[in-house]
Amino acid sequence: MTAKEITELTRTWAERYAAEAGCVVWDVRFFKEGGDWCLKVTLDTVPPGNVTIDMCEAVNRALDKKLDELDPIEQSYFLEVSSPGVERELYRPGDYDAFAGSTVDVKLFRKHEDLGKSFTAALVRREGEQIVFRLEDERELTVPMDGIARCSIHFDYQ
Repeated sequence: MTAKEITELTRTWAERYAAEAGCVVWDVRFFKEGGDWCLKVTLDTVPPGNVTIDMCEAVNRALDKKLDELDPIEQSYFLEVSSPGVERELYRPGDYDAFAGSTVDVKLFRKHEDLGKSFTAALVRREGEQIVFRLEDERELTVPMDGIARCSIHFDYQ
């Protein structure tokens, strides 16, 4: 199976088990990190942010059992089931819609003349393939989605 097929199959089963555990699937990724393959399932709740360890454990156990039964993945891999965490990454159009109004940390692929490659700002809205941010000085900055290397919810550790 291709990585895309593995991801789709895993999402189908993970969504069933997540619903049983009282949560939803935020994301599924199958990727190689270092020399190891990882199948990562990220769970969330509606409203966001209330995933428990028990939810992750329930989905992990059920999904691990089902994947062992189906045996769709040729190579060895690690199954990881977790929450998005406090610094949740935003990357799909709907993510930007759902978290409008949040403070985010942004890393750009290319340096912005005033801000460099990284800045913290308020996520104002998505306009098609453009994301609008409000900077600390109240200016709005519009960035194409494909110009954003990473955008994640800002968490103040103080």
